[in-house]
Amino acid sequence: MVGRGSVPPERIARVEQLSEQILAQPMTALVGVRGVPAAALQRMRRELRGRNRPIVVATNTAIRHALERAAKKRKELKPLLDQVQDQTALLAAKGNPFALYQEFLKTRSPTPARGGEIAPHDIVVPAGTTSFKPGPIVGELQHAGFPAAIEKGKVILKKDTLIVKAGLPISREVATMLTRMDIFPLEVGLTLRAVVEGATFYPASVLAVDLDVQRAQLARASRLALGLALEIGYATPETLPLLVAKAHRQALAVAIAAGYPTPETITPLFAQAIRAAMAVGKITGT
Repeated sequence: MVGRGSVPPERIARVEQLSEQILAQPMTALVGVRGVPAAALQRMRRELRGRNRPIVVATNTAIRHALERAAKKRKELKPLLDQVQDQTALLAAKGNPFALYQEFLKTRSPTPARGGEIAPHDIVVPAGTTSFKPGPIVGELQHAGFPAAIEKGKVILKKDTLIVKAGLPISREVATMLTRMDIFPLEVGLTLRAVVEGATFYPASVLAVDLDVQRAQLARASRLALGLALEIGYATPETLPLLVAKAHRQALAVAIAAGYPTPETITPLFAQAIRAAMAVGKITGT
């Protein structure tokens, strides 16, 4: 914990301020800001602040001490301490953790590799015609591992090529060629590492859900549930109008089949009788 004897008062005040901000809101999130240019970070912070998502940039030590202090009153915050690493920012606000994750995804955008970065996923270069003119570029591409050739006066890549496997470093040579081909394998933006909302801890892996897929699955489940409820005659506010309509159609069909006259059946019964009479007339020739 922060020692008041050796730590400057302004640092102690900063930790206390952060701790109070954490305890004042139901949702606390840790945000990774590694690789985000200063200008872009300021823009993102302004945009999020406008949506009541204020991001506080502080040292990891200050954030860790603030969490430790706040966790004495809300022990649910303790799992966040393991997420204070690398370049970290803090967010305390109201809201839904899953919606917050989607908001942070929107801050991310493709960026070129410079060389030395770790590939976040398999980098595959597709086959096809490039924008390069025939010349030394063909040898440069081949040297970097790209299956380049010249066909009909154009530089082509002969097949889809896995140029860097996920988890391996991107060489400067490969990075240069990818950039010249307008292939940006990296992303820059804010990364939501983990969230505590109320008494629940949400790691990023839990929050990374496709909301469109979830909505489609919920809609399908709703349709199936409605169909089952109608099939077994289970009455609910949603099924009751449909069940009454179904019962009315079935009762009408039974009454017509039995020849039972009612204001609703008399017209179809007369039509049925006329059709029967016409059919008999055709058989007898009268």
